[in-house]
Amino acid sequence: MPIDASVLTIDLEERAAWRRALKVTVPAEVVSAERQKITSRIAKQVRMPGFRAGRTPPSVVEKKYGQAVNRELVDQMVSDAYQAALEQSEQRPISEGEIEDISWQPEQDLRFEITFDVRPEIELSRVSGFSVERPSAAVGDTEIDQVIERLRDQNGAWRPVEEGRPTAGDMVSLTATQLEDGEPDAEPQEYDLVLGQGEAIEDVEAAVYTLGVGETGDFTVTFPDDFPNEERRGDTQEIRLEVRARKVRDLPDVDDEFAQSVGDFESVDDLRARIREDLEKEATSQAEAVVRGQLLDHIIAANPFDVPISMVNRYLDQVLGDGEGADPQRFAQARESVKGEAERAVKRMMVIERIADMQSLAADDDQIDERVQEIADANDTPAAKVYAELQKSGNLERLEREITERRVFDWLIEQSDIRPTDPTS
Repeated sequence: MPIDASVLTIDLEERAAWRRALKVTVPAEVVSAERQKITSRIAKQVRMPGFRAGRTPPSVVEKKYGQAVNRELVDQMVSDAYQAALEQSEQRPISEGEIEDISWQPEQDLRFEITFDVRPEIELSRVSGFSVERPSAAVGDTEIDQVIERLRDQNGAWRPVEEGRPTAGDMVSLTATQLEDGEPDAEPQEYDLVLGQGEAIEDVEAAVYTLGVGETGDFTVTFPDDFPNEERRGDTQEIRLEVRARKVRDLPDVDDEFAQSVGDFESVDDLRARIREDLEKEATSQAEAVVRGQLLDHIIAANPFDVPISMVNRYLDQVLGDGEGADPQRFAQARESVKGEAERAVKRMMVIERIADMQSLAADDDQIDERVQEIADANDTPAAKVYAELQKSGNLERLEREITERRVFDWLIEQSDIRPTDPTS
């Protein structure tokens, strides 16, 4: 049964970073009355020798189940009093309450303290008048050539060769045997690796470069300081290497036939034009992201505020997961290393929400319907089907956020000086 908040003594303490502490006192008479109810209920439920069902005296129940009654009493009273205190103090927690202290003895008041976070109420006094540089979205021939080279590599073919020593970019088949005092100390292991790609430690690759196909050599290698197995870092090992096979990669010529083989292109010029278009779209998107990030960072710097650690932790949970299967210590270190970025990300999201509220920029039904129609037209699908699929998958809310964010940034860009990056700087 809910507790009447008027009988409670409630002290609300505001702590840093939107942390709140409720110190609650429940009068002894209220606690005692609840304890009698629990004892009576148990007496009606238990069957004990010498007593008819439901007729066990409370004193007998007290003797056998007193400790269990006390545990249930405290748990129930803390839960009920906490809810009553929240309503009385008009608090809206965004995190689970954490009990820090419980004090109770029979016939005495029950006292406890519980802490939680509340949603920040941020004030943004300045959101305009900033100067931001927009990175260039220009794409040069060098970037296009790099994409062409990746396409050539993807469409290349491996060709076996018997002569000469391997070079970077070659694929070699190796047999590696660990040695102890010049004698095999383990079963030989076979590997295929592409040289120069970091697939083997530096000393092993250096050794392979000295061997031709069919040649064998004994070497001493040192494991680097960043070797995945921490126990082997800095260790030395004698190994015997045999190069069993070597392949070189033949790359296609960049001609119209090549362009036609990688897509719907008539010529190399068509291919390069499409690559330029795609790179410019990507560069424009990245430049826009930089502008947005700088605007938000300027606003946060001009309007400092704290965020609850619980919000940061939830963000980290979404990004990193629960760490199942990972080394606990490394996972904890990874969380700690990105906590600053997580806090900044949370602040950015809160700024967007606050500006959307201040300027009435949240997406409305008409804007959502318009975006759904655009998606439907692009996929030649009825709008009603797109809407239903978005709703079912939970992506409708994300679509709404995207529209809101776009409107917020459109508004922010109008309020500040966005200029192209000075190419001479």
